[in-house]
Amino acid sequence: MPTSRIIVPLDYPSARLAEEFVARVSSRECALKVGKELFTAAGPALVSRLVDRGFRVFLDLKYHDIPNTVAQACKAAADLGVWLLNVHASGGRAMMTAAREALAAHPQRPLLIAVTVLTSLDDQALFELGIAEGAVRHAERLARLTSNCGLDGVVCSAWEAGSIKAAHGAGFLAVTPGIRLAEGNAHDQARIATPEAAVRAGADYLVIGRAITQAADPHAMLTGINTSIGTRE
Repeated sequence: MPTSRIIVPLDYPSARLAEEFVARVSSRECALKVGKELFTAAGPALVSRLVDRGFRVFLDLKYHDIPNTVAQACKAAADLGVWLLNVHASGGRAMMTAAREALAAHPQRPLLIAVTVLTSLDDQALFELGIAEGAVRHAERLARLTSNCGLDGVVCSAWEAGSIKAAHGAGFLAVTPGIRLAEGNAHDQARIATPEAAVRAGADYLVIGRAITQAADPHAMLTGINTSIGTRE
């Protein structure tokens, strides 16, 4: 069944504000992303309510800890009925493998992806962290490790989505933040792309925030973007 490629981040400080936005859109138009701010403020109960309303929910908590801790956190997330969750690829092979194995027997196994390089980081920022190969090469390296660990895909920028898909196949998901409309502000992102450019580069799902959440008519904005980029089969 074709599904929208758009994931809308619910970057709100409270459940009330998040649910006010959610009431203005439908599960056919987008998936929803719950990140650290909203999850800390509203907890798992909100995630369950969104799932009950029929939304695909991406729980974006970027787990990065010792393998057992991450594995147990992933099991707890799966029990909420989320569609997608993530870990940091930089947590390493043992951590990612433990996360995958923890989800393997779940009756409604969510997709598990790994964050490569945050889209707020550029080459200079990575150099300060002791990583000299640059953002694209480092993302490709972490994607290779992620694929070797048997995960479903990665979070990456549109800049490296094409090379990652070429290396690991069409079934290896590329979820891309840092999406901005042509006239939009980059805000706190360094490696950005328009929705159309990201899809051409190979992105499967696009995280698009302020352009939708701050739009006067979110439904109309979603309709326009969905039309311009098509759905994912």
